[in-house]
Amino acid sequence: MSKIVIEGGKKLNGALEIDGAKNSILPILAATLLIEGTSEIHNCPVLSDVDVALKILSHLGCVVKREGQCVTVNCQNVNCAEVPHSLMREMRSSIVFLGAILARTGKAVMSSPGGCELGPRPVDLHIKNLKILGAQIEEDGGFLNCTLPEGFKGKEIYLSFASVGATENVMIAATLAQGKTIIHNAAREPEIVDLADFLNSAGAKIFGAGSNTIEIIGVDKLHDTSHKIIPDRIIASTYMAAVGICGGSITLKNVIPAQLAGVIDVMKQTGAEIFAREGILKVSMKKRPRRISSLHTQIYPGFPTDSGPPILAMLTKARGTSVFVENIFQNRYNYVDELKRLGANIETEGRVAVVEGCSRLSGAPVRATDLRGGAALVVGGLGAQGITTIDKICYIKRGYADIVRDLKMLGAEIKEE
Repeated sequence: MSKIVIEGGKKLNGALEIDGAKNSILPILAATLLIEGTSEIHNCPVLSDVDVALKILSHLGCVVKREGQCVTVNCQNVNCAEVPHSLMREMRSSIVFLGAILARTGKAVMSSPGGCELGPRPVDLHIKNLKILGAQIEEDGGFLNCTLPEGFKGKEIYLSFASVGATENVMIAATLAQGKTIIHNAAREPEIVDLADFLNSAGAKIFGAGSNTIEIIGVDKLHDTSHKIIPDRIIASTYMAAVGICGGSITLKNVIPAQLAGVIDVMKQTGAEIFAREGILKVSMKKRPRRISSLHTQIYPGFPTDSGPPILAMLTKARGTSVFVENIFQNRYNYVDELKRLGANIETEGRVAVVEGCSRLSGAPVRATDLRGGAALVVGGLGAQGITTIDKICYIKRGYADIVRDLKMLGAEIKEE
């Protein structure tokens, strides 16, 4: 099994381009099922989760081709409505295929999704709202048996929580529904806007994406389209945390600084110097980072939960004590015990983590427990003296196309072996 090996303590300098967003490409791939023709998707990252999504599409009868970062999906001959258990268990966000399969075939069979163990994922929110739109869904032994006797019909949907996945599922289902659907308390993330832009480019009528009220007027069919995925703001924030713990100066290209406002604000509080212009973000850190008195993860546009682990890892070497409050996932701190193996001083209780910064971390063998926790270990290893070896890097590859390549470009001593 592959491992990442880091010789820490090196400053980072240089420039690199940020890949397309994992959290955009997955729902967009699901949404290609609505098009009885071809979708050409550019800036598609090379990730294990993307591989799983493409396998799901192929299983359903789509013709999938990839050339570098361009993926072409032809869904003209969809002939299956069942997603194998083995594929569902590989990808945490695989439930986003439910609305698309139902809209396309009128039925669907799938099991509960897998992926990182971060606590309960509110699949019931997806099921509840797809039922409101007209789906009949029965849960039997961990499987969802779904039918759509009369097609989706537009309704008013009130989300009890601004769930990104539930917002995406309803948007996709409502695109070909009869009548108008309005989603209240919708998620506002940039990835929601990207999905709406993709669907609208194919002929959908979606209004208000990026606000907490989204209106979808159902259309009869969608046409062939081409779309470019937005850059991954979580990857960008990971490399911001990396230069924060190591020191140095890096330039990130193919970014949208406005989508990183919450992270930029936190980085400035730690003492980072940041210069932003269209498509470019330059981040410099000259001293040890300062503490953050209190940092709360929030739904967008607040500080993103997925950026929390790398930033927390950076603050293990801060001057002073920082307090984190995790408001999205109840088991987000699974990676903390591994950071402690590097010498980090962290105490957790429930959703709160208290990080007492120290002047030195020491390399050690650790293992990734989930995707973003794995990224935190990479950041910690970069800031530690000596050799850090990270096992279970399959988690990291779910969201980072080549974190080793990227960090080498910035001058890190890092390799995969």
